[in-house]
Amino acid sequence: MTSQEIRYYAGLDVGGTTIKSILVDGTGNQIGEMVEVASQVKDGFEATFQQLSKALELLTNQIDATVTDVKGIGLDVPAPSSDGVIWGQANLAANWVGKNIRDTFSKKVGIPVFMTNDGNAAAMGEYVTRHKHFGGLLLVAPGTGLGGGLVLPGGKIYEGNNGLALEIGHISVPFREKNGELPSCTCGLKGCTEAWISLVALRRRVEIELADPKWKDHPLNSGELSTEEKAFRLRDFAEKGDELAIQLFRQQGFIFGYAIADMVRMFDPGLVVIGGGLAEMDFRDQYMEWVKEGFAERAWPMNQRSPLDENDLTTRFEWARGGDSAGALGMAFVAQEMFS
Repeated sequence: MTSQEIRYYAGLDVGGTTIKSILVDGTGNQIGEMVEVASQVKDGFEATFQQLSKALELLTNQIDATVTDVKGIGLDVPAPSSDGVIWGQANLAANWVGKNIRDTFSKKVGIPVFMTNDGNAAAMGEYVTRHKHFGGLLLVAPGTGLGGGLVLPGGKIYEGNNGLALEIGHISVPFREKNGELPSCTCGLKGCTEAWISLVALRRRVEIELADPKWKDHPLNSGELSTEEKAFRLRDFAEKGDELAIQLFRQQGFIFGYAIADMVRMFDPGLVVIGGGLAEMDFRDQYMEWVKEGFAERAWPMNQRSPLDENDLTTRFEWARGGDSAGALGMAFVAQEMFS
């Protein structure tokens, strides 16, 4: 078979700082290594297009192919979009908004492109890594915020009518601060799940707790650490069994599980995958138990176990497996499915 007859498909995962890219063949098997380049999203979409083209060249060069051998591209972006058009700026430059990124990039490279958001891409990547899983999959991934995505049974991303579905960080939960108020979310609303389950939330919570006289002698109350540094160091403290850190992560895990119960009631995915930095914690098994406690508090019995067989779990929990390559892998798989 000549190189001209070989068909490859690329997954391009655009992040705030880097683009991760993967190439697969016509059977969906990864070819070569993942390639990573700077994204330059703050410099505008044209600058990022140059980096995307660079990623395609690096991907194909490593297997002695050319970009013309790529017959389809899966592209994900860190912003809300609908039918290829960016609807919100998020961490992008202002000139992305209102632009049909999918069609414009497709015209530039001469290759058909499918585009979605980064949460959907990562969810598909987690689906792909589970070769024998054919049911639904709900990904929930805390980071600076709280994102995720839903893959329907059989392997189709659920995007909603306008591509805006699964903004799971903005489901409301009935938990309040000690003063009785609902915490404010970065989206402008109050009481969102993201206001409890995110790095931003952890920064708020650690400052509130450290103001309590109970923790006046805590190591995080000494020195000149910024709020960001305190929140970042909490994981190290928790791994050493620190009481304050454990208290904060236990509360977060419980509320997380509580919110997941409502998501399960709506979508019944069967499998819930937890990603983000939580998947890399040394105490992640304990954290998962806190999540399951919150889930059990809110979930219907039938969302936990089958009424026909109590040993049959109707909702399973797993940690993410895909790591940094999940989004790119998911997009490469979608491109292969759509354009082969």
